[in-house]
Amino acid sequence: MSGHSKWHNIRIRKQKVDAQKGKLFTRVTREIITAARAGGSDPEANSQLRTAVQRAREAGMPQDNIKRAIQRGTGGIAGGSYEEITYEGYGPGGVAVLVEALTDNRKRTVSELRALFSRAGGNLGESGCVAWMFEPRGVVLLDRSQVDEESLLELALEAGADDMHTGDTSYEIITPPERLESVKQALAQRNLIPESAELAMLAKSTVPVSGKQAEQVLRLMEALEEQDDVQRVHANFDIPDSVLEAAA
Repeated sequence: MSGHSKWHNIRIRKQKVDAQKGKLFTRVTREIITAARAGGSDPEANSQLRTAVQRAREAGMPQDNIKRAIQRGTGGIAGGSYEEITYEGYGPGGVAVLVEALTDNRKRTVSELRALFSRAGGNLGESGCVAWMFEPRGVVLLDRSQVDEESLLELALEAGADDMHTGDTSYEIITPPERLESVKQALAQRNLIPESAELAMLAKSTVPVSGKQAEQVLRLMEALEEQDDVQRVHANFDIPDSVLEAAA
């Protein structure tokens, strides 16, 4: 399992803390508002909204909050208007970084992100500078205690997955974006409950970093993920497990 995949797994385990702080609720609320505004209020007909609502439920968001967010998106309730923007840049060691944001103020967001990159020894780049290094994929994380590797691999491939990686505590199933739902349904039919299941931008190749640069990269990742307008961060670093675990 690549360094960034392992970092992603660590972040998933820390989401309960994010939920307690209210940060996760804020991010998912923005996703729901934006998805409902773009594609309507019916999750069955709006796949983006369906995914956002599922993330909200997994985070423990009350149903009333979800309904209000949908109503804000469709104009039934007054609320903020958010714009989807992807920012690109480089971290220490030449690591490529993609930042997905939902913002109601472009100038504020880009100013804050530029400062975060600079502080970590990186730089915010132009649109298109690193996007070509990533490709959209479905990513499902499943705790290893639920099923043995051979059975899960067979199930995942039959459901349309491309690949599966085995980590210390989790399996990581990689799917084409359009097959993510079918893989999730196949797992549900076997009563297998994922830790997370979402669309992500996975790096086509990775950049090894270690020592001080590795620590700087992880500080940048933490800072970006804590920024209020940021929804997700993707990067192509490969950092030794010992450094990742120490950071966790």
